[in-house]
Amino acid sequence: MKKLLKYTFIIALLIGGYFTYTTYPKLDIVSGFAAKSVASHYFIAGREKLYTEAEDNKEPTMGMANTMLLEGENAAKSDAFGLKKRWAVNREGVGVVLVPSDKKREDVSYAKPNRDKTPTNLSYPYGDLPQKDTVFQNVNYSELKNVVNNAFVDDSENQKKTRTAIVIYKDQVISEQYIDGFDKNSMILGWSMGKSITSAVLGVLEKEGKISLDQSNLFKEWENDERKNITLTNLLNMNSGLEWEENYTKICDVTKMLFLEEDMTKSQLVKPLIGTPNESWNYSSGTSNLLSGFIRNQFKTEQEYLDYWYSELIDKIGMHSMIIETDFKNNYIGSSYAWATTRDWAKFGLLYLHNGNWNGEQIINPSWIDFTRKPTNGSDGVYGGHFWMNAGGKYPDVPRDMYSLNGFQGQRVYIIPSKDLVVVRTGTHGEENFNVNEFLSGIISSIDY
Repeated sequence: MKKLLKYTFIIALLIGGYFTYTTYPKLDIVSGFAAKSVASHYFIAGREKLYTEAEDNKEPTMGMANTMLLEGENAAKSDAFGLKKRWAVNREGVGVVLVPSDKKREDVSYAKPNRDKTPTNLSYPYGDLPQKDTVFQNVNYSELKNVVNNAFVDDSENQKKTRTAIVIYKDQVISEQYIDGFDKNSMILGWSMGKSITSAVLGVLEKEGKISLDQSNLFKEWENDERKNITLTNLLNMNSGLEWEENYTKICDVTKMLFLEEDMTKSQLVKPLIGTPNESWNYSSGTSNLLSGFIRNQFKTEQEYLDYWYSELIDKIGMHSMIIETDFKNNYIGSSYAWATTRDWAKFGLLYLHNGNWNGEQIINPSWIDFTRKPTNGSDGVYGGHFWMNAGGKYPDVPRDMYSLNGFQGQRVYIIPSKDLVVVRTGTHGEENFNVNEFLSGIISSIDY
């Protein structure tokens, strides 16, 4: 009997040790993700906790999280197996912040951006009025309807997890569809589509002559080592040579940044140079938040930084629904947390379709747009200045000039200049379950029939 107890004790110790080594360190991230996701979807998008957990928090490890939504406290809290409790607190104007483990909710203080949401007396996309009825003779509307509907449910009634889709041709909405529970006012988390917003803000600064693509010596922390030679182009192209690991299945640079760090602009800043700039393409959300920090350094005050993204870009093109969430230190999380309606995401695509011009006003220089869609060295033609490319023919039946905003779970804004098209598709499945080539080529065929 004593031997049995001894062996049982040893086995328990081994199991406990294995859990401590493999799982316990992840619990901070698991509970952090759960609290942040539930709170953001509820307070920003108005979606219930059960829906978010079933549709957006469905990764296997999320089963370890127990989350409570505390509407009266404007917050959510989560734990994993009763351990690693995390709080996510909603803050007006800047979204939900994940409170660091060693901080209290009461430590959350912040400034919020000033917004100008004055409506314009124009039709969509340049205003808030309904668009004028326009029928294009070259568009097969019946075929287009079938193509777009097939993005939601195909002929075998296979759910493709598309939530929203809109097709804009020559500035006119020619198709728009939503699943039950979603409509033109529903807020969509763009995930990494936010990287392109960060790039655009830099484009506005460049037009104003405040920055340049070839400038180096970007941060005082780099002035005494080789990192001083990294240019703004290198960062925008994800080609800086800085160390970074982007793997959401494990504890690594990106998961620690998003769910543990107080100041996300510093995560990439402290990394060493391990490659050669312009020869070391490596996708990095840390780089996007580093660029958010670079933008902040262009202003004397936090308030100027917070206002600029909206006053000079987002609200200027009528993306009034958009909210970019900030980290604990109130830096915009330019890598991952921008929200907007599908129609407003489409407006951003139209700004780029028209080479940075918005209804007659040049917001971003055409030369910046050209840079944006030029493939980066080492990316095999799939990446440019914080946008994704089709230059290498990844989608063989889609024009090579197509470029896009890409986000986790299939959030996309496709810009196709040669066809005068912007297409937005959002959902909960990425390209592993959704045929982009078929979707876009079908839309183009319905227009060129």
